[in-house]
Amino acid sequence: MLTFAAAVFFLLVTPGPGVLSLAGVGSGFGALQGRRYLWGLCTGSNLVMLAVVSGLAALVLADPRIRLMLFAASTAYLLYLAARIAFAGARIAFIERAEAPGFWGGITLQLINPKAYAVGTAVFTGFNFLPDNALAEVVIKFVILNVIWLPIHFGWLWAGITLRAMALSPGTQRAVNIAMALAMLTVVSLAVWAQL
Repeated sequence: MLTFAAAVFFLLVTPGPGVLSLAGVGSGFGALQGRRYLWGLCTGSNLVMLAVVSGLAALVLADPRIRLMLFAASTAYLLYLAARIAFAGARIAFIERAEAPGFWGGITLQLINPKAYAVGTAVFTGFNFLPDNALAEVVIKFVILNVIWLPIHFGWLWAGITLRAMALSPGTQRAVNIAMALAMLTVVSLAVWAQL
């Protein structure tokens, strides 16, 4: 079970669309809107996990054409997000919107977030620790996932809120943007490599 918890931590702590957009909402709209979006992401994440556990995700993704289409769309989205971050210049640029995406925006993002499905598939199909009681294992995995997921995401929200309040130099802001873009490109590269 400790191996499972460690794997969940490392799968969740790496930057993906959810945490980067959450930091952006915190940075752009503050704590209240950030918390609403966070709870939407949390709800969406659990819905994705339910889809993985129930086999619904596997059923939908069994058609190679649908899988390729979703993979291409999600890869394009991640590349677009990385480019927006990298070319933002001297501004911290997680996300730009006129209004906060809110609770439903968080759910929607998780339902199309390829990382959410990858994490769900990895944790629910691997790391078996109760082979004689599948139901108990699934329940324990949901609990462990949420216990690790919430602090990590609150941390990203806090980072966005903190960056909003800081007066960083243009060079530092540019370096943060480039580092974030490289992290997103790493996510894309790993996803493409896994498909090959």
